[in-house]
Amino acid sequence: MERNLALEFVRVTEAAAIAAAAWMGKGDKNRADGAAVDAMRSRFNNIAFSGEVVIGEGEKDEAPLLYIGEKIGAGTGPSMDIAVDPLECTSNLAYGKPNAISVLAAAPKGNLLKAPGTYMDQISVGPGAKGAIDITASPQENITAVADALGKNVEEVTVVVLERDRHKSLIDAVRKTGARIRMIDHGTISGGIAPALDNASLDIMMGIGGAPEAVITAAALQCLGGDIQAVLKPHNEKSLQQAKEMGFGDLDRVFGINDLAGGNNCVFAATGVSDGPLLSGVNFTGRGISTHSLVMRQKSKTIRFIETRHHLTPR
Repeated sequence: MERNLALEFVRVTEAAAIAAAAWMGKGDKNRADGAAVDAMRSRFNNIAFSGEVVIGEGEKDEAPLLYIGEKIGAGTGPSMDIAVDPLECTSNLAYGKPNAISVLAAAPKGNLLKAPGTYMDQISVGPGAKGAIDITASPQENITAVADALGKNVEEVTVVVLERDRHKSLIDAVRKTGARIRMIDHGTISGGIAPALDNASLDIMMGIGGAPEAVITAAALQCLGGDIQAVLKPHNEKSLQQAKEMGFGDLDRVFGINDLAGGNNCVFAATGVSDGPLLSGVNFTGRGISTHSLVMRQKSKTIRFIETRHHLTPR
């Protein structure tokens, strides 16, 4: 995948982030999400590629969402799978809270898992613990294995967990090991890739989050050299039926990183909407708008943090 295309993709997340940021703290998550979707779609369609949304926000009859199966791009250039979350942490943004981002992942056609819109049990780590995790093992076994791989004591390991009632037993199990816990209320993509970043203060993410988010996280971890495993956990009968119709009959199957995001040419792009541990949020200044983005390419092993000043036409 050409580097110019990766930079075009970060312009997509920038546009979505700027559009969504206008709704920060205004209490209307639907309007914020809709603004991000519209800006993302418009920018996508100016890029010379033939894309299909394999991870989106709904089905075709739910437009104006970027729906699963939607064709995007100018229709020329490489054929690619696209996974999008125009506004991750919509509620956070709507109520003026941190950690909202606009994010996408891309790969040559056929390399991103077309995951159903349900949950996955997930475990992710950075390069230092690649190959050390086993989602079928207990939290204690995984934490011990990661600690050994990183050359740490268990008490020095920090585990990221989404704060949900369904994670009570997981949290109890982690605490019994003596490991530290960082609780997050939203933002499993940021939480999932954080252990793979340089100078990471987090070591491992555990718990049940969205299956679509797991695919995007996997693409990022391919670029960073990290690792992830996941198992489908349909949360209701409708989701279970959807998973079966999409060919996911074995609910015990462990999806490795290459199952979620395969090949050697994944791209990940994200722009902060509100301030978070990964990216700063959109800032409206007197002379324009500033954004903070991350773009990564698996093939070239490049990781770029980009600060952009978008100058406005004088009034």
